[in-house]
Amino acid sequence: MYRKREGNESRGERAAMHDKQTTVPDHTAVRVALWRALHAQIDSPPHVLEDEIGLRLVAPEDDWRQRPDMDPKSTSGFRASIVARARFIEDLVTEQLGQGVTQYVILGAGLDTFAQRRPEIASQMRIFEVDQPDTQGWKKQRLNELGFGIPEWLRLVPVDFEAGWSWWEQLKDSCFDASRPAVVASTGVTQYLTKDAIMATLRQVATLAPGSTLAMTFLLPFTFTETKKRPEVEEAEKGARSSGTPFISFFTPPEMLSLAREAGFRKVQHVSSAELNQRYFTGRTDGLSLPSGEEFLIATT
Repeated sequence: MYRKREGNESRGERAAMHDKQTTVPDHTAVRVALWRALHAQIDSPPHVLEDEIGLRLVAPEDDWRQRPDMDPKSTSGFRASIVARARFIEDLVTEQLGQGVTQYVILGAGLDTFAQRRPEIASQMRIFEVDQPDTQGWKKQRLNELGFGIPEWLRLVPVDFEAGWSWWEQLKDSCFDASRPAVVASTGVTQYLTKDAIMATLRQVATLAPGSTLAMTFLLPFTFTETKKRPEVEEAEKGARSSGTPFISFFTPPEMLSLAREAGFRKVQHVSSAELNQRYFTGRTDGLSLPSGEEFLIATT
């Protein structure tokens, strides 16, 4: 969402662009989509999330599962984290729809496929996917090529963060109704942002209509990560740094809750990785679980 695109796309990622466009989603968005598909292909049922539409959007080469970042064992924690946070958000959105909240904003949408996978729910809402113009243009083309199209209730909101565009202004220009409550999701983003940038987002969302909910992930300091998973987390941080998108912000739960209160939210809650494990991974026979490290802030106006 807020990060610069990187120029190391594979031939498989480029193959998805049938008209020879020169842009694709950044490699992080592609990897998330592939991890979600990999979960459904190799992990034991019941699956936390069933999503192979992202795989169809990317259209990688046939040997995509041989990529080092798709190794079933070494990336299991990341794969679990990706599907757990997506499932948690979708459960929250469904719950809020039942309470009459019909606007859903995804900040840094990447290759999110909720609208395509869950049309029975999504069509009852107005969904706003916010991301960089290149990503939005590419995704729109691929959705049309695959026959999904862009339904009236789905708005792709292009925002050039590097050029200083305001996501809030672009959202209002896309028929977002500021007088009605909304669910706002921001996952996998805060670690790349400065504290000031995070506070700016918190303050903006805190001005939404009463009854609005923000679900935002944040990373714990590495010292809070369980010892056996620390090498994976440190390797991810190393990879992010080498690709020009270093992790720069970490928070303890009390620190993040304090920021949300300061921003003006009426109610704040911390949802831990342990709670997500209990909710989505209890009783699994394959040992799949998410490590401690990425937590959720749930804040309500």
